Amino acid sequence: MKVQQSFTKAKDQESKKAGTLYLVATPIGNLEDITLRAIRTLKEVDLIAAEDTRQTRKLLTHFEIPTRLVSYHEHNKSASGSELIRLLSEGLSIALVSDAGLPAISDPGAELVVAAAEQEIAVVPIPGANAALSALIISGLPTDRFLFTGFPPRERKALQEWLQQLRKQDATIICYESPHRVAKTLTAMLELWGDRDVAMVRELTKRFEEAARGTISECLAWLSEHPPLGEYCLVVAGANASDAKDLEGDDKPWWTELSLEEHVSRYEGQNLDRKEAIKLTAVDRGLAKRDVYNEIMRK
Repeated sequence: MKVQQSFTKAKDQESKKAGTLYLVATPIGNLEDITLRAIRTLKEVDLIAAEDTRQTRKLLTHFEIPTRLVSYHEHNKSASGSELIRLLSEGLSIALVSDAGLPAISDPGAELVVAAAEQEIAVVPIPGANAALSALIISGLPTDRFLFTGFPPRERKALQEWLQQLRKQDATIICYESPHRVAKTLTAMLELWGDRDVAMVRELTKRFEEAARGTISECLAWLSEHPPLGEYCLVVAGANASDAKDLEGDDKPWWTELSLEEHVSRYEGQNLDRKEAIKLTAVDRGLAKRDVYNEIMRK
């Protein structure tokens, strides 16, 4: 067991050999989201590790922060992470920031925290703005119990499995989604979860901040008339008591009772062409595309 405690006494600070990893929250839109403590920390640390140095440099320039900036992201986390741990072990203090909001949430910063904790390097949070929680509190949905799930899987089959695992969850569900995939994800939710209440939140704390509240089908209709722009935070109602009763003991895939033709037609109803619909049907059922095509064309 390892216990990390705050070093409040000067003698404790002087005796501490390793440096400190600070997880610093940055603005999610409006630059005024940043805290005074975050600005001070970014000025005082020896090094700032950023997910996107170009984005972070704009922030540092705005607040006149001269601290040296290095890159730490998904594609260089192995090499860069090892080097950052080495520097921390030698006594340097480092601030970790993401593109926006709290670092280590849906980004490789979480792995750096694990590595630091394993080396008994102090990890200190510098709280601030967070898109998921900001979306939750304006969603109009229950906030007493919620589950943050990051980004949904991109592949259709993986997405179906992900939704199946969450469909009995009675807590409010929060996830992020890109503008290019938000309609597809909502359509899949409608298929497996039913027409639940949802809030689509985007551009938080920015000039064009928007929260669209309604059922999933209403939000899909909204998106058909208002093309998605910017990254979305989806806040979806959990399964209610009647949903849970209906779903109890029912772990069958949504397409179980459909014929191959009906299965393909359901995908075509989601504005997919026949070729793509056949491909997805084959993936769902574990069949070869040719077999699905031949069976349908035979009728």
